[in-house]
Amino acid sequence: MSVLAAIRPDDWNIALLLHVLGAMLLVGGLTGAVTALWLGWRTDSLTLPRLGFRSLLLVAFPAWWLMRIAGQWIASKEAFGDGENDPTWLGIGYITAEAGGLLILISIILTGLGVRRMRQAEPPRASVLVRIGTVLVTIVLAAYVVAVWAMTTKPD
Repeated sequence: MSVLAAIRPDDWNIALLLHVLGAMLLVGGLTGAVTALWLGWRTDSLTLPRLGFRSLLLVAFPAWWLMRIAGQWIASKEAFGDGENDPTWLGIGYITAEAGGLLILISIILTGLGVRRMRQAEPPRASVLVRIGTVLVTIVLAAYVVAVWAMTTKPD
């Protein structure tokens, strides 16, 4: 497959760079969120759930948009997207991107509401909404690890 990379036209480089940058930021933001949310699972502290929420909102969500838009850009440049002759790795990428984006959005809403409820409670106590968001984000991260594997190894 390295031969294919060597013959890729130079005008495709920026689209591919932005797609890979978005994917790296997305996985990094999700990893940070999952770590903070799991560490805050048993504590009544507001700090870790708030950090996980902000990581989702300020890092993962914008990175998802960058990854998705640039991914569509590079797919159109490579003449993919007709559905019939698309490679398997591209299908995996589309499925995980769309489903993952929806689950990230749901997780942002749930963790945001959960953090808000924790902040209003006296004393702050663990929120079920934050825990549900934690599980959803963990599932998304696992799916994106599979997508990264599929995009890099291109199994067909």
